Amino acid sequence: MVISHLNIKLIEDRLGFINNALARLKKLSSYSEHDFLNNDNPAVAESYLRRSLEAIFDIGRHVIAKSARKGIIEYKEIAKALGEEGVVSKECADNLILMAGYRNRLIHFYHEIEEKELYSILKENLGDIERFVKEIMAFIKALKE
Repeated sequence: MVISHLNIKLIEDRLGFINNALARLKKLSSYSEHDFLNNDNPAVAESYLRRSLEAIFDIGRHVIAKSARKGIIEYKEIAKALGEEGVVSKECADNLILMAGYRNRLIHFYHEIEEKELYSILKENLGDIERFVKEIMAFIKALKE
């Protein structure tokens, strides 16, 4: 993959945002379902999750735009391209495709998102975001060497 003018600071800033959001999401995931559902926690979780997904795809869009490929704006295509270019593993890219679909639900079908669904994601899927962070950090490290 040929990369020109990759803005490492932009990527690291977005990764910092994702890590801060993950810390808050992990805290929310430690609550019992009852405690999570009986106040504003679902709205807080939805906001941090949505913004984390936006940051993930901002990073992906930037990396792909600075490679030999032309700009891609469709989230699932960004995820696919990251896997094809070896920026992230195939498994991570497949998870990113699912995340892109969920991001679209959060944005366009927000009225269909259920609070229990958010709780389930916090309990079962935060590791997918952590994996993306680790793989992008490894990608940046390899570029610097």
